[in-house]
Amino acid sequence: MSDNEHRIRLVLLGGAGVGKSSIINRFLFNKYTDKYKSTVEDLYNRDYDNGYITLKVDILDTAGDFQFPAMRRLSIANAHAFLIVYSVSDSKSFQTVLQCIEEIKEQRTDYEEIPIVIAGNKTDLEVERKVFKEDVTEWIYRHLQRFRCRVIECSAKENINIKELFRTFLQIGKVPLSDESSLKRQSSAYTKSRNQRKSASPARERETIPESLGASGWTPPSSAFSRNKPRSRSLIRRSSKKAKQQVRDAQPDDCSLS
Repeated sequence: MSDNEHRIRLVLLGGAGVGKSSIINRFLFNKYTDKYKSTVEDLYNRDYDNGYITLKVDILDTAGDFQFPAMRRLSIANAHAFLIVYSVSDSKSFQTVLQCIEEIKEQRTDYEEIPIVIAGNKTDLEVERKVFKEDVTEWIYRHLQRFRCRVIECSAKENINIKELFRTFLQIGKVPLSDESSLKRQSSAYTKSRNQRKSASPARERETIPESLGASGWTPPSSAFSRNKPRSRSLIRRSSKKAKQQVRDAQPDDCSLS
């Protein structure tokens, strides 16, 4: 990897049925389905270029049922940032968030420096709400004061605050986007299964994200996203024909953060 390329691995954690995959599908492909399908491990890729730096972003969706502890530990060990998802209609799902935080603290000595976004999904189920943002914010204030952590509520179903989730990582990770040198995406979203590691990547596209988040001339601070960690080759990448078709059908404006 060249000096102008920096890899970021965003790992999604959370319990089963909280909508992690729905958030990814909404963000990358602007599609939503309420059909639940258990995840073992799905990896998606995006390349962003603003002229002087290329951010190669891996988005890793992990299993929500904790059946693969070794894979989970490996995912946490190699992450540069975490998106931890719970459902506002399920109080037990927030208890899983607490468990995920403890796992990160146990496995990462740099846990206070890792960007973390805690996402309360399914705000479309307001009448069934069991977890309130005020309570989550208060808990973070009491227990995670030194963490680089934000709380955002969203709805993958109604496409509310989905882009804001990922924009927040750029903010707390101190990744700048200037008006003079806008960050552009080179679309390369794909997943790989265990038996299809040599499958070809889809055609690359570019799009502009005009949101200004900082100044030019940026180099990644050691406390933000680090590019020094080697990529793990043992992460299992899974996909279905439907997922691959979503990649082919993705439009250039699906992933705009503007």
